[in-house]
Amino acid sequence: MIIANSFHSEEEDILRFKRRFSKDDFELTFLAAPTVLWFLAFCYLPMFGIIIAFKQFRPMPGAGFIESLLKSKFMGLDNFKFLFSTPDAWIMFRNTILYNIVFIVLGTFVTVALALMISQLRSKKMRKISQTSMFLPHFLSWVVVSYFVFAFLSTENGLMSKLLEMNGSDPVQWYMMSEYWPYILVLVYLWKSIGYGMVIYLAGISGIDESLYEAAIMDGSTKWQQVKYITLPLLQPIIIILFILAVGRIFSTDFGLFYQVPRNSGPLVDVTQTIDVYVYKALTGLNNIGFASAAGLLQSVLGLITILIANWIVKRINSENSLF
Repeated sequence: MIIANSFHSEEEDILRFKRRFSKDDFELTFLAAPTVLWFLAFCYLPMFGIIIAFKQFRPMPGAGFIESLLKSKFMGLDNFKFLFSTPDAWIMFRNTILYNIVFIVLGTFVTVALALMISQLRSKKMRKISQTSMFLPHFLSWVVVSYFVFAFLSTENGLMSKLLEMNGSDPVQWYMMSEYWPYILVLVYLWKSIGYGMVIYLAGISGIDESLYEAAIMDGSTKWQQVKYITLPLLQPIIIILFILAVGRIFSTDFGLFYQVPRNSGPLVDVTQTIDVYVYKALTGLNNIGFASAAGLLQSVLGLITILIANWIVKRINSENSLF
């Protein structure tokens, strides 16, 4: 009797699995397989390299990478200490966090505002031109952007220097004066990055049901009232998700922005030294791969913690807008 019941239950499980895994499920699984394999090959298997953060990695003559890694000296948490033992530790952590806070706040506000303004343009041609012109800087490398900035700030032939000379003022040594660079870096970041975020918000705005605006117009609502009571509330989930993802990168910075754009100027270290810039200088100066790996691992762990905290706060306020 027991054997018969066991056989019957197994048969029911097989039938239930067949009902759940239909032909459509097989096709979707087949379509998803290349993406899954790509993530396994390029995102999860390389995580084996985390071991480098705890070792004094040195390539050994006649040995491969894995053999050299396994035979390298185990350092424990010593590779992590170099981030905090330097006198510049407070400066680079301060710059990294404060710049990212400004980028998140201003980036969200400016991007949403531009997306709303472009969505209100009546001319489709003008809308496409504005959107393309703002999105174009996103595709420029930081090396190219650094030359654009240098063309404006060069002491000899820069546009700003020429304008100051025309007004009877002395040229400013921009790359020697750190008080101007927090504003310059924020401005350059916004110029290069707002186009990408704006496209995301424009896609969200285009997905809003037009009948809502038609009903609001019938009720005599102004454009501002339509934006306030229809567009912004429906964009809120997208804004919150992008905000949570941005918070996860609060301990990381764009290396090109803080290294290429200021042209690695020594007098600007107090306002351009971030964790990524310091790690690059330590890697090129000390040739210790373990330092760079430890810094990357620390940034990833801290980023994960900030994402979880931000998502938890959003979930407590409104669970429907949380990331997970």
